[in-house]
Amino acid sequence: MDPISNPFAPGAGSPPPELAGRETILMDAEVALARVARGRAAKSLMIVGLRGVGKTVLLNRIQLIAESQGYFAELLEAPENKSLPAMLAPALRSLILKLDRGEQVSNAARRAFRALRSFARVVKVKYADIEISLDGETEPGVADSGDLEADLPDLLVAVGEAARERGTAVALIMDELQYLDEIEMSALIVGMHRVSQKQLPLVLLGAGLPQLVGLTGRSKSYAERLFAFPQAGPLTLPEARLALQAPAEQEGARFTEPALRRIYELTEGYPYFLQEWGYHAWLNASGSPIGTEAVDAATPRAIAALDQSFFRVRFDRLTPSEKRYLRAMAELGAGPHRSGDIATGLGVKVTSTGPVRASLIGKGMVYSPAHGDTGFTVPLFDRFMRRIMPQSDL
Repeated sequence: MDPISNPFAPGAGSPPPELAGRETILMDAEVALARVARGRAAKSLMIVGLRGVGKTVLLNRIQLIAESQGYFAELLEAPENKSLPAMLAPALRSLILKLDRGEQVSNAARRAFRALRSFARVVKVKYADIEISLDGETEPGVADSGDLEADLPDLLVAVGEAARERGTAVALIMDELQYLDEIEMSALIVGMHRVSQKQLPLVLLGAGLPQLVGLTGRSKSYAERLFAFPQAGPLTLPEARLALQAPAEQEGARFTEPALRRIYELTEGYPYFLQEWGYHAWLNASGSPIGTEAVDAATPRAIAALDQSFFRVRFDRLTPSEKRYLRAMAELGAGPHRSGDIATGLGVKVTSTGPVRASLIGKGMVYSPAHGDTGFTVPLFDRFMRRIMPQSDL
């Protein structure tokens, strides 16, 4: 079929043509934003899920919702090996500049800028990756102690007060939050707690891998009262049917029911994989309706595309010992698996695998759904590992 009219869009963060199965999360975000804008208490959202479930897509949609409600919103990502201050400082600078625009001078925004200068100067001592340059007057006694857990709350409060004076609200929308360390997460939680206590119009909406729940709990015990953790998982069959059928019908085509079920079985309902199979099935179909023959012909190409991009980019970051650990996991199946069983597969004591397992958790490749258990953060990664590494490599 015509590749130009192909409605499917497999790609990192690419919005699907039909965002199916996420209505509840988006509604919760919309309600939280509306409540905060009116000075009412609302839990910040932390969307959790495996790779490929569309967390980034959801955050992009939430940013649009926030802006439609009159928010000043900044979307930022917490990349691996970059500090929270280095990530936040440019975003907060941008927000404060927006709050300071207009005919009337904003004293609170000017104070927030001085607080940001204080913050940037003192944290540079510990966080050398801060590149922002903020020359000018500082705000003595505000965000200048050098203690991140004390200074970040001061800064967030100053930004929230500037938003309140301007009669608006601000939203920090943060992706990949599992890469924060416990000190950084603790500072962020304390900051949002202080903002909530003062009923300031500033909200945090974030996303991360499943280990984000444990990270917040370890950082501050009251995190569960401050944040909601909606799960973004695989789609149900009806949701997957909508994600595939609706875009096809908009282009004057459709899938047969057996074809839809075949794709669902192959992808296990994960949104990224649905887009990949939908894309290749469209290209392999001679016309509408798209049947199981097109899906079967598309499957090797979809798998090859995933192996070369979605899976391979993660595999190439691994050390040889990390690859062997994941291959031993894959031999056991999709998981999660007991750490002892993985060690047995490697032929070593479970205590010797601890550093490798910790490194893989730090890289966002595995997580611990329960004490002593280890699961892949990338769906279907067990199948990839069995394809890419012969069992003899263990």
